[in-house]
Amino acid sequence: MAFVTLSVLEGLERGRIYEDLATPVSIGREEDNLIQLNDERVSRIHAKMQEDRGEVILTDLNSTNGSRVNGHPVQLRVLQPGDHVQIGRCTLLYGSDAQIAEHARELGVEVASLTPLSHIADPSLSGSSDSGVEFHLANDFQPENLRMPLFPGGPPVLPQHLEPGQRARVSDVLAYIHERMRDVSFEGLQSEQNGADAVIEVPWQNWQNMLQLQRDLAAYLQKIANPE
Repeated sequence: MAFVTLSVLEGLERGRIYEDLATPVSIGREEDNLIQLNDERVSRIHAKMQEDRGEVILTDLNSTNGSRVNGHPVQLRVLQPGDHVQIGRCTLLYGSDAQIAEHARELGVEVASLTPLSHIADPSLSGSSDSGVEFHLANDFQPENLRMPLFPGGPPVLPQHLEPGQRARVSDVLAYIHERMRDVSFEGLQSEQNGADAVIEVPWQNWQNMLQLQRDLAAYLQKIANPE
């Protein structure tokens, strides 16, 4: 069983800290949820957090308006300390102060780079955890406009302890992606213009292959999130 901490950065419950909640944790508009968010854009039972092999997984429960992590729509996501979870108009910061600080240390970055919204000084929009550490919000912050890297710490790690058949399938999927992207990068031609404004031209057929790859990846993500 894992324990999670969530700080409400934006929403009617702004400033509230949910500390050390035992998984699974349900999030939604109904009172029966461990975390109740009073927002008409939040579904009655919107999402859940559960533990699997030491990792905390966020799952969107086919909500009407979806769930986002760091501004990106997700159905299934392994959460990392410092992630911003957006549900409706509400934004929740995942992780305790100690967890976020430790994750930042492992990545070799400043804490502020993982939690930019909680390090903008504005005393009028502040809250604090039981540990006394304060967080602040910007006056012009809008949850739907938040855009951070989906994986600020770099690429996700590969799953461990897979069966031989599962390893082969993962390898096949990654090889398929690698091949399609390789074709685009090899065939691309840089324009005569140099510098940051330079343009890479890609043959039409290769660009169509890239669009098909995006379509296939979207289908993979859908099947993984909804195996039924």
